[in-house]
Amino acid sequence: MRALIVEDEILASEELNYLIQEHSRIEVVDRLEDGLDVLKFLQEQEVDVIFLDINIPSLDGMMLAHHIGKFATKPYIVFTTAYKEHAAEAFELEAFDYILKPYDEKRIAAMLHKLELAFKRDYAPVEQHVEDGPAPTADGSAARGELVRERDTNSHTDRRINLLRNDNIIVTDTADIYYAEAQEKVTKVYTKNGEFTMPVSISDFHSRLPQDTFFRCHRSYVVNLSQIREIVPWFNNTYLLRLRDLEAEVPVSRGKVKEFRQLMRI
Repeated sequence: MRALIVEDEILASEELNYLIQEHSRIEVVDRLEDGLDVLKFLQEQEVDVIFLDINIPSLDGMMLAHHIGKFATKPYIVFTTAYKEHAAEAFELEAFDYILKPYDEKRIAAMLHKLELAFKRDYAPVEQHVEDGPAPTADGSAARGELVRERDTNSHTDRRINLLRNDNIIVTDTADIYYAEAQEKVTKVYTKNGEFTMPVSISDFHSRLPQDTFFRCHRSYVVNLSQIREIVPWFNNTYLLRLRDLEAEVPVSRGKVKEFRQLMRI
């Protein structure tokens, strides 16, 4: 993996560079301090991940991330900052992680491990077919570009999602989500790793999930069909769904019963 560090504090930049070298095989190709310099750099070179501080000159990290989000080829973004209050916005930008300063070496090491696993998972199925595409250059850039395009075109099959807990972004396999429930202006998400409160509507959250697995069974509920263990008949010919490992019951509304029966072949 190729990485870019964006950090205007020299000591923080050097420490992060050291930790990346110490705990991963990621290659840091450059370290920049200014947001506009980063945009110029990305016009000429591609990277797989950007470690991005928020408080940087010319163009702050959040604004820079908004610009990068419009690129055809999108690198992973890991925010590295002393500011807790931007975590929700980082989630909206689908950042890979949100690391607070001062750096905790164990936290950094765990994040780098997850990052390398995610990269391997996202690209591995495509690498088998690189030989059918353009010949790679000396640094592998042509092959990498082909991989990125393949990943982008298959974005709807991505099985990972970012969930927000306190100041941390938790990269989660969607298969580990049981169900989601709308509560006023937020969405509660129930997973194998506990509960999360997401600052988005349930419609928005559902749109980020694999549509072949997650069903909007009620105005206020989205359920993972693969986690259903029991379908219980309820009043007005509707159902209650009991899920694996949970005591909670998820309702199927009357307006969704027909579609649910078709999906479950009832």
